[in-house]
Amino acid sequence: MSFNIGLSGLYAANKQLDVTGNNIANVATTGFKSSRAEFEDVYSATKLGSGSKTIGNGVRLANVSQQFTQGDINNTGNVLDMGINGSGFFVLSENGSMSYTRSGTFKVDKDGYVTNSDGSARLQGYGVDANGKILNGVLTDLRIDTSNLAPKNTSTVSSTINLNSTAPIIDQTVNPFDPSKEASFTKQFSTPIYDTQGNKHVMDQYMVKTGDNTWNTYTLIEGRNPDGSDPTVTPPVASTMAFDSSGKLVSVTTAGVVSPDLKVTGWVPGTVTNGVWKGNGATSGVITVSMDKTTQYNADTARSIPSQNGYATGQITNLTIDTSGVMLANFSNSQTKPIGQISLASFTNEQGLQPVGGTSWKETYASGIPGYDAPNTGTLGEINSNSLEESNVNLTNELVDLIKAQSNYQANAKTISTQSTIMQTIIQMT
Repeated sequence: MSFNIGLSGLYAANKQLDVTGNNIANVATTGFKSSRAEFEDVYSATKLGSGSKTIGNGVRLANVSQQFTQGDINNTGNVLDMGINGSGFFVLSENGSMSYTRSGTFKVDKDGYVTNSDGSARLQGYGVDANGKILNGVLTDLRIDTSNLAPKNTSTVSSTINLNSTAPIIDQTVNPFDPSKEASFTKQFSTPIYDTQGNKHVMDQYMVKTGDNTWNTYTLIEGRNPDGSDPTVTPPVASTMAFDSSGKLVSVTTAGVVSPDLKVTGWVPGTVTNGVWKGNGATSGVITVSMDKTTQYNADTARSIPSQNGYATGQITNLTIDTSGVMLANFSNSQTKPIGQISLASFTNEQGLQPVGGTSWKETYASGIPGYDAPNTGTLGEINSNSLEESNVNLTNELVDLIKAQSNYQANAKTISTQSTIMQTIIQMT
């Protein structure tokens, strides 16, 4: 009996050494989770029980338990390096076979798909529609689209303007508006706008104080009327802004139409070269210039930086990933566009996951089915881009466990040696 007890102890100590050695070997493995050898004693028993004087029959390995505690997250400077701060697993697909990992060492393959470090599996997440809206609910292979961002023509312009209430009144019967004569207008504001081909144009607004609480504004594009005609030949149409006695805008009237906004209609994209206007083949739509934030106070005539929704075509310049896993492409035209969102998986019983190598796990019956959701949702952790989660192995503890396992092995070997000495003594007595 003692031989079997000692032998089981040697086996257990050897397994403890194996687990500890594996932890130490992976102390520098990204996303690695340490394991712990768990043992239980062995007793011989019958159907009626083991009795009160039963001697144990040794020890056996009950389980190798994985410890899913958080590892340190360190900066790397690589945008596709990602660490999970909190619970959850990255989802990888290899030809439809799902695996789960905490190792965020990702890269892009030749087709633009985000893959694990050896390129065998693709990172899963949520795609986007044509407007950049995240399509939650259906997992897909995340891909970094490097194609140009199509241009968008300007349809809205907004800004905050103050017109000086003490500015001198300009008599337009004596001094009619002429963009080439500064004395014929009070202030000029310029705004960049874009046509359907992404060509940039300059829209100028000329403010003219025509009376108390009354201002005219003239809109020219590239120094021409919106339809391309010469303003010196075809006088531009004025829009009249009326203010109340407290300096607040009451109405904007253009050609008899009262509106809170200024509408630039019928404009044809083109440029002026050597004094000759020429269309460029692009089209345009109505530009709505929001004037609701225009005031008339006793302060300098000035305008805040205008905001408009058009832009030229753009090339992707870099990629950023926020804490919720949204992948944002930054373009050369100062635009940003979501191109996908990383998904994380959670399990009811993480201990039930099956290690499959490559710092990855597979689901099992014991782990339960995975739940997928966006980072920072529920109990799921956040994504730290430009960072990696280190192994959670505590090297000091492992070295101490190594010494303990060695002592356990020697002690059990001594049990067998002692039993052998006793057996030799009995044999010599016969």
